[in-house]
Amino acid sequence: MEIQGKKIGEGNACFIIAEAGINHNGNFELAAEMIAQAAKAGADAIKFQTHFPENEMLRDGATADYVGESLFDLLTRVSLERADHFKLKALAEKQGIIFMSTPFSREAADFLSEVGVPVFKIGSGELTNLPLQEHIAKKGKPMIISTGMSTPEEIELTVSRVKALNPSFALMHCTSTYPTPYEHVNLGYISQLKDRFGVPVGLSDHTIGNYTAFASIPLGVNLLEKHFTLSRHLPGPDQQASLEPRELAELVDGVRIIEKALGGRKTIQPGEQDVRNMALHSVVTVKNIPAGKIIEAEDVWVKRPGTGIPAKYLPEIIGKKAKQDIKKDSLLSWSDIA
Repeated sequence: MEIQGKKIGEGNACFIIAEAGINHNGNFELAAEMIAQAAKAGADAIKFQTHFPENEMLRDGATADYVGESLFDLLTRVSLERADHFKLKALAEKQGIIFMSTPFSREAADFLSEVGVPVFKIGSGELTNLPLQEHIAKKGKPMIISTGMSTPEEIELTVSRVKALNPSFALMHCTSTYPTPYEHVNLGYISQLKDRFGVPVGLSDHTIGNYTAFASIPLGVNLLEKHFTLSRHLPGPDQQASLEPRELAELVDGVRIIEKALGGRKTIQPGEQDVRNMALHSVVTVKNIPAGKIIEAEDVWVKRPGTGIPAKYLPEIIGKKAKQDIKKDSLLSWSDIA
């Protein structure tokens, strides 16, 4: 899969998404500053949410405890203006970061097509919304599909429907609690998703801090998403499970460091030879040995440095004849013996 020139999958750098969500609280200036800080931190993309509440929910529908109020009222208050999307996308492009936004309705998906998003990120709440999944799949753009609060059977059905229309998609392992307790993350399921579906797999992480995100890199995640905020002191239901700018920069730096460290070869690395010369052991004399003497066990032992005959050859030295006088505390060489 490829998003705006960035390849996603095995052998490529993990694609890191700063999830701004609704943490801007509907304030354009706040959203613009979030783009600047996410770009400065080195994230590949920043993702917002596109809510048209009247198109995605009933006014008096259920709400979750962590939201703390009517979801319809909350989203009406904090939604970005339509014109803001175009402005924010232009700002993101200027600062070298990819602009993304999650649609929560058919109308929002159609609008984001007008905005020109390069990829559609579909939230966990829409995993089983097959009509919307198929509507977006038909647009032919890459899709990133979250799998929080779902069963394996639901994932299987959605994948089969999407794949029939659009083979360019990734799955995000996710637990939809905010914040997520560490024992509910189940990082081991990442490999199962990769093995079962053969598509790029990422982690949408709602835990506190960067620990689980870092742990996911050796497990082979191809994408990583963390909620992002300018300050956890801002109002809003997602702030407490979000990273602040310094923490986002630490996430990006940590991921890139871990990626560098994941090689699978065991060789003598650049710079190790000097340490080998210093730290390994060679066969040395512990007595003066006159020319012609047969070398005995008490005449030799092994000491640093490692620039002479390697210690493993000590048994082969014993019983050899000294070609010339050899002083005590000398590194033996093969030319000294016969």
